[in-house]
Amino acid sequence: MTRVLVAWIGLTDLNAPTQPERIGLGPLGQAVTWKPFDHAVLLTNHPSERVDPFVQWLGTKSAARLHVRREQLTNPTDFAEIHQAAVRALDETRRQWPEAELTIHLSPGTPAMAAVWIILAKTRFPAELIESSLDHGTRVASVPFDISADFIPDLLRQPDQRLERLSLGLPPEAPEFDHIVHRSPVMKRLVAMARRVAPRSVPVLIEGESGTGKELLARAIHRASPRRERPFVAVNCGAIPAELVESALFGHLKGAFTGATGERKGYFEAADQSTLFLDEIGELPAAAQVKLLRVLQEGEVVRVGATAPVKVDVRIIAATNRDLTGEIRAGRFREDLFYRLAVAVLNLPPLQHRPGDVGLLVDHLLAVVNDESREDPGYVAKRLAPGARNLLLAHAWPGNVRELYNTLLRAALWTSGDSIRAEDVRDALLPSARDSSCAILGRPLGEGFDLQAVMSEVARHYLGRALDEAQGSKTGAARLLGLPSYQTLTNWLGRYGVGKGAGRRGTMLARD
Repeated sequence: MTRVLVAWIGLTDLNAPTQPERIGLGPLGQAVTWKPFDHAVLLTNHPSERVDPFVQWLGTKSAARLHVRREQLTNPTDFAEIHQAAVRALDETRRQWPEAELTIHLSPGTPAMAAVWIILAKTRFPAELIESSLDHGTRVASVPFDISADFIPDLLRQPDQRLERLSLGLPPEAPEFDHIVHRSPVMKRLVAMARRVAPRSVPVLIEGESGTGKELLARAIHRASPRRERPFVAVNCGAIPAELVESALFGHLKGAFTGATGERKGYFEAADQSTLFLDEIGELPAAAQVKLLRVLQEGEVVRVGATAPVKVDVRIIAATNRDLTGEIRAGRFREDLFYRLAVAVLNLPPLQHRPGDVGLLVDHLLAVVNDESREDPGYVAKRLAPGARNLLLAHAWPGNVRELYNTLLRAALWTSGDSIRAEDVRDALLPSARDSSCAILGRPLGEGFDLQAVMSEVARHYLGRALDEAQGSKTGAARLLGLPSYQTLTNWLGRYGVGKGAGRRGTMLARD
């Protein structure tokens, strides 16, 4: 792991080589002997005749490579100029060492310089903050808040008018939803909608990929409803054997089928006057869908083996990671049942579509891991090194919040000390189970993203695949790709360098 120190050169530092009896090593001299840094990026607005001798002297105290950045400041307390210089330095540092562990020194320079460092380290450029003094030496600076979470939000952003309309009439606080960690506008809108529907008894359908937190949202809706005093009943429809679904949901009488040795209430009766959460509703077999529809219409269940119905008052919250409209078109899900369930539809976005939430979730879930593991023998509470945090923030998280939690748990297991480093995170990340052609849409934008390279990758993939499936026939491959002729295909092959028609396995040669 590359360790980089970033700091301004202060007047105390410049005087350290000539006044060691009064100043000692100075802030920077103390810092470079405190930890073995690989590089030190030093900003200065002082004249070269003073800076150069100091840099030469500092080089004798550390093996770190020293990089001096000369910045012109009209005033060493001008926040705008200081901010611009600091951002330039940190941007260049990130470009040179993308996965470096950053440390920012607060002590050298003016108070305005220190303030800018704190803001940047707590927002755009996660970094360890340190401070030095003659009496106490160098130590990590305790800055116990997250600026981006605590101080920047709504007053500095344009209000979301739609969110305000959705929130009209809601109570000022909704503690039932506190466990849904979020800051992104899309999640704010979703939580506002959930709060609006919570007091009602209408069915709710929660859609979203696996690991997005559908059950967590369902429990929050239940806790915010008038049924909160009754137990929340959760059922995974995909985990019940097909032959036992009706018995599990609606109950059975003794002797109703082989193995029915006693009378049993089903989940619907267990959830009377409460909320029944039907997870993976798309997994229900067709026969059970028919009976579920009748229960929703009539408000009563008939146990297996019985003839008399039993009245139930149940609020249904269903969840699925499937596209139910597609399941309807394929004949696997009943359209009438869908419209019964989809009175209020909440679509949980994948984590990669929740800008700003990953950092909050990293801190929250690491605290959960530390809390859950504190009784384990020899466990030491973990914190994230800046490089590790940067890797977590850059990952696409195709497995969503569940994948993020499991990754942090693995990283904590692999780490013997108290600091999770970037290499620990790399060891903890698992290869995506999704095909790269799906994951390609979830790549993070920003530095390093190349749209032309992505488009070329997609084109080469499908050109090679079409040639393979058409057994090397350009005419057949063009037809598979929707191209007008094999001549057009030939142009595409040349443009994207697929060679002489080699497919994705490199075995098929184009002909025609």
